[in-house]
Amino acid sequence: MDLDRQIRLAAFGWLSKQSQLHNGDLPRKLLEQGFTFHGEQVSLVGASGIWKPRILPEIPISITTTSSGPYEDSFRPDELLEYKYRGTDPNHRDNVGLRKAMQQRAPLIYFQSEVPGKYAAAWPVYIVGDDPANLTFTVAVDDYAYVKIQPELSQQRFNDAEWIGRRAHITRMVRARLGQQGFRVRVIDAYDEQCACCRLKHVELLDGAHIVPDSDPESVMAVRNGISLCKLHHAAFDSYLFGIRPDYVIEVRKDVLKEKDGPMLIHGLQEMHSTKIVVPRSAQLVPDRKLLEQRFEQFKGAG
Repeated sequence: MDLDRQIRLAAFGWLSKQSQLHNGDLPRKLLEQGFTFHGEQVSLVGASGIWKPRILPEIPISITTTSSGPYEDSFRPDELLEYKYRGTDPNHRDNVGLRKAMQQRAPLIYFQSEVPGKYAAAWPVYIVGDDPANLTFTVAVDDYAYVKIQPELSQQRFNDAEWIGRRAHITRMVRARLGQQGFRVRVIDAYDEQCACCRLKHVELLDGAHIVPDSDPESVMAVRNGISLCKLHHAAFDSYLFGIRPDYVIEVRKDVLKEKDGPMLIHGLQEMHSTKIVVPRSAQLVPDRKLLEQRFEQFKGAG
C-alpha cells in the first residue's frame, strides 16, 4: 500500500507540472510515456479507458472519457460522474480493479478527451459508488491536499457528510473547468490551431473565445459560438476594441483607429480593420451569424 500511494502521489505531482507546461491540454503521447519511478516507466493512459500500469499490482491509476469512445459517461443531477463499466461483465478485471479502488479508497486520475490526442485531467478522483445493474461506477473529485498532506484523516472521514459535500462541490467546479477546457480545445482544433485574426499558430497562446459569453442565457458550449483567438485579440474582443460582423469582417472601434501608440497598436489592431477572419473549413463549425450579429450590436453600443 505504501508503494501504491507513493506512485499515485508521484503521478499527481508530475501531472501538476505537465498541466502547467501544456496549459491544461495534455498530449496523449506524453501521457502514454508517463514518468519514471524507481527506474520503471509509469504510463498514465493506454489501450483501455481503465488503465493500470505494470508497476501497480491491482488497482488502476486512471479512467478516461473520450468524445469518440463507445461509452456514454455523463454527469448526474447531483454533479457526480457516472462512469461506465468496461464491457458488460461486472467481473472483468478492469471493473474489479475499480471496485477495489472504491473499497480501498484509492485516488485515481480522470482524463477527458474532446479531440483526438489531447486530454484534460482531474485528480484525485474516487470511486464512491458501484451500480452493477446499470453497469456504472460513481466518481467524485476531491482536494489534492487531503491526499498529499492528510491521508490518514482523509481515510477516517471519507464518508463524513461534510467531506461528501466537499467532494460534490469540487466535482461541480471541475466539471465546469473540464467543460471550458473541452470548448477551448474543440474551437482551436476547428480553426487549425491558429488565431482567426492574426493567424498566430502557437497553441499555448490561443484561447477559445465565446461569441456570446457563457454567462449569457443564450450562450451555448458549441464551436459555432466560439472563435479561436490569441490572448491579445481575445482580450481586445472581450473589451470591445473590435467587433466581428455577421459576414466575418472585423471592425476596429473608431477611437482605437485614431489612436497613436506604437507598432503593437498599428499591427496588432488597426491593420485588422475591414479584413476577414479565418473560419473553420467545416460549414457546421463556422461562427453562427445570429450570435455574431447579437455580439456586434453590443460592440456598436460599446463604441
